[in-house]
Amino acid sequence: MSIFDALIMWAHLVAASIWVGGSIFIGIVLAPLLKTISDSAEGRLSIMIRVGRKFNRIALPSLIILIASGIYNSTNLIAKPSLLLSTNYGLVLLTKIILVIVLIITFVVHVRLIRYDTEKRIESKELSPELLQKLRSKIITLGRITVMVSVAILLMAALLHSGV
Repeated sequence: MSIFDALIMWAHLVAASIWVGGSIFIGIVLAPLLKTISDSAEGRLSIMIRVGRKFNRIALPSLIILIASGIYNSTNLIAKPSLLLSTNYGLVLLTKIILVIVLIITFVVHVRLIRYDTEKRIESKELSPELLQKLRSKIITLGRITVMVSVAILLMAALLHSGV
């Protein structure tokens, strides 16, 4: 392995740590903590959205680094598409690619759901309690999907590294 390949793998691992670690922190630590910080659903949702926006400043570049370095790390196999379906390694890689696509779709839906105007409507209390609850449920569901898919991608990466 060349020093360049090692640096690409290092960037991939750092980006994965930021993406997955941050997602897990938000879901497992911050979300439950918000109940002790704010009594109103609007307040909790507003804080979560602001934290999410801050996190996205490092999460989105991390996701881009993950995708780019992942493509680089798998170019040998992708160059021979027949190997994707005829080897265990290829099948695991294909599964990982599908999971990454699901993750990207989930992330895009999540970001589009929490647009800037939506945040302003929450802060100005323009949303009905029913709409606020629906939005909150969607955000929680998308967050959970993001964490589960991210952890599954890590499992696929571990399987690839082990040579399965």
